[in-house]
Amino acid sequence: MGQVTIYLDNEHEQRLKRAARSAGIPVSRYVARLVEENTRTEWPDSIRAMAGQWQDFPTIEELRDTPPDSPRGTL
Repeated sequence: MGQVTIYLDNEHEQRLKRAARSAGIPVSRYVARLVEENTRTEWPDSIRAMAGQWQDFPTIEELRDTPPDSPRGTL
């Protein structure tokens, strides 16, 4: 397991400690979770589970059957 050293000013250090304490976990685990959440390459399972949950969401066929976009001008 790798180790990382970071340097924070006093204000940010205290904010980090408060946030970790509020989450009930050590600072190192709190930072590790932030890194994991902000560097993941897949949607979390909780987000993927929402797929198909909106019963009134149009199907792909309905979306493609709509009138085409208005003509666009050149830039």
